[in-house]
Amino acid sequence: MDATSQSLECLNRSPLFGGLPESLLREMVAGFQHRRYAKGRVFAAEELGSRFFVIVSGRLKISRSNPDTGRSVVLFMAGPGDGFDLITLLDGQPHEIEHRAMDELELLSAPIDQVRHWISVYPEFNQRFLPYLGQVIRNMENLTSELVLYDTTSRLARLILRHTSTERHFEVPHPPLPVHLITDLRHEDLAQMLGSVRQVVNRHLQALIRKGILHHEKGSLLVKDLRALKSQAGQVLHRLERKRRVPPHG
Repeated sequence: MDATSQSLECLNRSPLFGGLPESLLREMVAGFQHRRYAKGRVFAAEELGSRFFVIVSGRLKISRSNPDTGRSVVLFMAGPGDGFDLITLLDGQPHEIEHRAMDELELLSAPIDQVRHWISVYPEFNQRFLPYLGQVIRNMENLTSELVLYDTTSRLARLILRHTSTERHFEVPHPPLPVHLITDLRHEDLAQMLGSVRQVVNRHLQALIRKGILHHEKGSLLVKDLRALKSQAGQVLHRLERKRRVPPHG
């Protein structure tokens, strides 16, 4: 597969670009550069101020730290199809957020002014961009709420659920369901996503494994009992899911 076809395939799978007319996607692809970055690469604020990136493969940890205490919190774990940095794209200001490659990264990048132009002149792209931005804001709202309202076990269960394909709501899955993006992260990284510390997260993970809710094997985290994991996540999640399953009135 040539670079153009690979880039088109990536954009078609992206929640930000997927569903756009092929003619528009081909025009956009011409504005992107295809790059690879090593694991551990940290993107400088100056770089993010001039270019917008879309992940083709690999994972990116987006976090913020307190230089006085050394404590960090992971705001997002971005994967294939995700774009960054949305905040700089919107306001053009430097962003005190660290973007670190968790794997070898394969990216598409375009001049940030070019992406702003696409948003302003292509209604189809704007219609994709706004829901994507809304989901990012919703994720931030959920993170803030969970840090205040839920204990560590519930936060851990909710984090795992967000990264698990859960189409089979009412069955104990067999075989176990894979957990994506966070499956092989260090416990320290998971702790930063939960506002906790490594020792506490390790204790709660081991408890979920002993209960038969999770299974950990060769660096992969699997959900064995989806129903029990949802129970650990808290009743608020159950009520929200029941509300989403109620058919709309017509």
